[in-house]
Amino acid sequence: MSETDDVDRIVADWARERPDLDVSPMSVLSRVSRLSRLLDRARQDAFTGHDVTAWEFDVLAALRRAGRPYELSPKQLLVETLVTSGTMTTRVDRLVERGLVSRYRDPEDRRSVHVRLTDAGRERVDGAMSDLLSSETAMLESLEADERDELAGLLRQLLLGFPGTH
Repeated sequence: MSETDDVDRIVADWARERPDLDVSPMSVLSRVSRLSRLLDRARQDAFTGHDVTAWEFDVLAALRRAGRPYELSPKQLLVETLVTSGTMTTRVDRLVERGLVSRYRDPEDRRSVHVRLTDAGRERVDGAMSDLLSSETAMLESLEADERDELAGLLRQLLLGFPGTH
Protein backbone atom coordinates (compact mmCIF):
# COMPACT_ATOMS: atom_id res chain seq x y z
CA MET A 1 0.00 0.00 0.00
CA SER A 2 1.21 3.52 -0.77
CA GLU A 3 1.90 6.11 1.86
CA THR A 4 -0.98 8.09 3.33
CA ASP A 5 -1.20 11.80 3.96
CA ASP A 6 -3.36 14.19 5.97
CA VAL A 7 -5.98 14.25 3.24
CA ASP A 8 -6.46 10.49 3.56
CA ARG A 9 -7.14 10.95 7.27
CA ILE A 10 -9.53 13.85 6.69
CA VAL A 11 -11.46 11.98 4.00
CA ALA A 12 -11.67 8.86 6.20
CA ASP A 13 -12.92 10.95 9.13
CA TRP A 14 -15.64 12.56 7.01
CA ALA A 15 -16.63 9.21 5.51
CA ARG A 16 -16.99 7.80 9.02
CA GLU A 17 -18.95 10.82 10.31
CA ARG A 18 -21.09 11.34 7.21
CA PRO A 19 -21.53 7.98 5.48
CA ASP A 20 -24.49 9.50 3.64
CA LEU A 21 -22.12 11.72 1.61
CA ASP A 22 -19.76 10.84 -1.21
CA VAL A 23 -16.57 12.48 0.08
CA SER A 24 -14.39 11.18 -2.77
CA PRO A 25 -14.01 14.63 -4.44
CA MET A 26 -12.05 15.69 -1.37
CA SER A 27 -9.36 13.12 -2.23
CA VAL A 28 -8.50 15.18 -5.30
CA LEU A 29 -9.53 18.73 -4.56
CA SER A 30 -8.20 18.93 -1.00
CA ARG A 31 -4.81 17.90 -2.38
CA VAL A 32 -5.08 20.49 -5.14
CA SER A 33 -5.91 23.11 -2.51
CA ARG A 34 -2.95 22.14 -0.33
CA LEU A 35 -0.62 22.11 -3.32
CA SER A 36 -1.92 25.55 -4.28
CA ARG A 37 -0.97 26.91 -0.88
CA LEU A 38 2.50 25.36 -1.11
CA LEU A 39 2.94 26.76 -4.61
CA ASP A 40 1.81 30.22 -3.43
CA ARG A 41 4.52 30.11 -0.74
CA ALA A 42 7.16 29.02 -3.26
CA ARG A 43 6.10 31.79 -5.63
CA GLN A 44 6.19 34.37 -2.87
CA ASP A 45 9.71 33.29 -1.93
CA ALA A 46 10.88 33.50 -5.55
CA PHE A 47 9.26 36.88 -6.06
CA THR A 48 10.43 38.38 -2.76
CA GLY A 49 14.01 37.41 -3.60
CA HIS A 50 13.73 39.66 -6.67
CA ASP A 51 11.74 42.47 -5.06
CA VAL A 52 8.52 41.88 -6.97
CA THR A 53 5.03 41.00 -5.79
CA ALA A 54 2.85 38.31 -7.33
CA TRP A 55 0.79 40.80 -9.32
CA GLU A 56 3.93 42.60 -10.51
CA PHE A 57 5.34 39.28 -11.66
CA ASP A 58 2.11 38.55 -13.58
CA VAL A 59 2.34 41.80 -15.53
CA LEU A 60 6.09 41.61 -16.09
CA ALA A 61 5.83 37.95 -17.14
CA ALA A 62 3.07 38.75 -19.66
CA LEU A 63 5.31 41.39 -21.22
CA ARG A 64 8.35 39.09 -21.19
CA ARG A 65 6.41 36.25 -22.86
CA ALA A 66 5.33 38.63 -25.62
CA GLY A 67 8.89 38.56 -26.97
CA ARG A 68 10.95 41.47 -28.23
CA PRO A 69 10.35 44.33 -27.83
CA TYR A 70 8.48 43.01 -24.74
CA GLU A 71 5.42 45.20 -25.08
CA LEU A 72 1.66 44.89 -25.07
CA SER A 73 -1.31 47.20 -25.12
CA PRO A 74 -3.18 47.65 -21.84
CA LYS A 75 -6.06 45.68 -23.40
CA GLN A 76 -3.72 42.77 -24.16
CA LEU A 77 -2.41 42.92 -20.57
CA LEU A 78 -6.01 42.68 -19.31
CA VAL A 79 -6.49 39.46 -21.26
CA GLU A 80 -3.18 38.03 -20.04
CA THR A 81 -3.66 38.87 -16.35
CA LEU A 82 -7.45 38.62 -15.93
CA VAL A 83 -7.92 41.92 -14.09
CA THR A 84 -10.17 44.92 -14.67
CA SER A 85 -9.18 47.99 -16.66
CA GLY A 86 -8.99 50.17 -13.53
CA THR A 87 -6.83 47.63 -11.76
CA MET A 88 -4.49 47.39 -14.74
CA THR A 89 -4.13 51.16 -14.95
CA THR A 90 -3.12 51.29 -11.28
CA ARG A 91 -0.70 48.40 -11.72
CA VAL A 92 0.97 49.89 -14.77
CA ASP A 93 1.27 53.24 -12.96
CA ARG A 94 3.05 51.54 -10.05
CA LEU A 95 5.36 49.59 -12.34
CA VAL A 96 6.24 52.80 -14.23
CA GLU A 97 7.06 54.48 -10.89
CA ARG A 98 9.36 51.58 -10.03
CA GLY A 99 11.08 51.77 -13.42
CA LEU A 100 10.07 48.22 -14.37
CA VAL A 101 7.93 49.20 -17.36
CA SER A 102 7.50 52.26 -19.54
CA ARG A 103 4.32 53.55 -21.14
CA TYR A 104 4.31 55.32 -24.49
CA ARG A 105 1.94 56.39 -27.23
CA ASP A 106 1.96 54.52 -30.51
CA PRO A 107 3.65 56.82 -33.05
CA GLU A 108 1.25 55.65 -35.76
CA ASP A 109 -1.90 56.01 -33.65
CA ARG A 110 -1.51 58.62 -30.90
CA ARG A 111 -4.70 57.38 -29.21
CA SER A 112 -3.11 53.97 -28.63
CA VAL A 113 -0.84 53.31 -25.64
CA HIS A 114 1.70 50.52 -25.20
CA VAL A 115 3.42 49.19 -22.11
CA ARG A 116 7.01 48.03 -22.54
CA LEU A 117 9.23 46.06 -20.20
CA THR A 118 12.38 47.95 -19.18
CA ASP A 119 15.78 46.32 -18.79
CA ALA A 120 15.31 46.45 -15.00
CA GLY A 121 11.89 44.80 -15.34
CA ARG A 122 13.31 42.09 -17.57
CA GLU A 123 16.11 41.35 -15.09
CA ARG A 124 13.60 41.08 -12.23
CA VAL A 125 11.16 38.83 -14.05
CA ASP A 126 13.91 36.61 -15.46
CA GLY A 127 15.49 36.15 -12.02
CA ALA A 128 12.15 35.45 -10.35
CA MET A 129 11.22 33.00 -13.12
CA SER A 130 14.49 31.09 -12.72
CA ASP A 131 14.02 30.80 -8.96
CA LEU A 132 10.37 29.84 -9.36
CA LEU A 133 11.18 27.08 -11.83
CA SER A 134 13.89 25.72 -9.53
CA SER A 135 11.36 25.57 -6.73
CA GLU A 136 8.65 24.03 -8.90
CA THR A 137 11.09 21.44 -10.24
CA ALA A 138 11.91 20.44 -6.66
CA MET A 139 8.20 20.19 -5.87
CA LEU A 140 7.74 17.69 -8.69
CA GLU A 141 10.86 15.60 -8.20
CA SER A 142 8.90 12.73 -6.62
CA LEU A 143 7.22 12.14 -10.00
CA GLU A 144 8.75 10.59 -13.10
CA ALA A 145 8.52 12.56 -16.36
CA ASP A 146 5.67 10.41 -17.69
CA GLU A 147 3.78 10.81 -14.40
CA ARG A 148 4.17 14.63 -14.60
CA ASP A 149 2.86 14.51 -18.18
CA GLU A 150 -0.11 12.38 -17.13
CA LEU A 151 -0.86 14.66 -14.16
CA ALA A 152 -0.61 17.76 -16.35
CA GLY A 153 -3.09 16.20 -18.80
CA LEU A 154 -5.54 15.29 -16.05
CA LEU A 155 -5.33 18.74 -14.47
CA ARG A 156 -5.81 20.35 -17.91
CA GLN A 157 -8.92 18.23 -18.43
CA LEU A 158 -10.24 19.25 -15.02
CA LEU A 159 -9.48 22.93 -15.58
CA LEU A 160 -11.11 22.95 -19.01
CA GLY A 161 -14.32 21.83 -17.35
CA PHE A 162 -14.62 25.25 -15.72
CA PRO A 163 -16.30 28.11 -17.61
CA GLY A 164 -13.98 30.73 -19.06
CA THR A 165 -10.81 28.62 -18.91
CA HIS A 166 -10.44 27.77 -22.59
